[in-house]
Amino acid sequence: MPIDSVQIWIREARRIVVLTGAGISTESGIPDFRGPQGLWTKDPEAEKLSDIHFYVADAEVRKKSWQARLAHPAWTARPNAGHMAIVELERCGKLHALITQNIDGLHQKAGNSPGRVIEVHGTVHDVVCLSCGWKGPMQETLDRVRSDEPDPACKDCGGILKSDTISFGQALIPEVIERAMQAAAEADLLLSVGTSLKVYPIAGAVPAAKQAGGRVVIMNAEPTPFDGIADAVLRDSIGATLPRIIGAALGATSPVPRDGR
Repeated sequence: MPIDSVQIWIREARRIVVLTGAGISTESGIPDFRGPQGLWTKDPEAEKLSDIHFYVADAEVRKKSWQARLAHPAWTARPNAGHMAIVELERCGKLHALITQNIDGLHQKAGNSPGRVIEVHGTVHDVVCLSCGWKGPMQETLDRVRSDEPDPACKDCGGILKSDTISFGQALIPEVIERAMQAAAEADLLLSVGTSLKVYPIAGAVPAAKQAGGRVVIMNAEPTPFDGIADAVLRDSIGATLPRIIGAALGATSPVPRDGR
């Protein structure tokens, strides 16, 4: 059985790298973008809010973006059992790195060390000025939006502010990608969890791990382009299956909490 094999591989591994995508956070109430119930599937116009060219050129797009940030589910979302299971890998000293495409900060909220989390698409919890590079906490800027500043400007230079996330049309940070790919190449086991593996360059972490001699396990509801090179492919619910596999592999005496507490 694939699950039994995965449990053995986790038990034997010394450098586990976990790559996560939107699928791990949907059970915390954060919708994905392109899935059947995805934000952009339901409202294609909403995709403009994540395009840097529309964002910079159109004040109305920025105003809609700030309203969307006010209502972002990340502010109230709680880590689910899948997040908590990955924390257990770190607590037992097996987690080499946690590469995430998510911007919600739920891995850190669950208890993973910020220094071990590689956020390849940035974080919604911070704000950055596109002109001078100033950065600050998101909630302080959202307070300005609540105080009737629909499109708040940078207080230092008057430039455009946005969440410190990578939008379409923005370059990824080379150092972050290099760190992620290096970690993948060092893994003796890579767990790809809740990602379609269609977004590059980070999808390349999977073949990078395989080519370096590591095992690859893919856990995702839908098929991915790399299922063919994976040592195991699991389609089951992340929140139900990942804690069970990791708990059994680590010899847990009690189940991983299901609600982040």
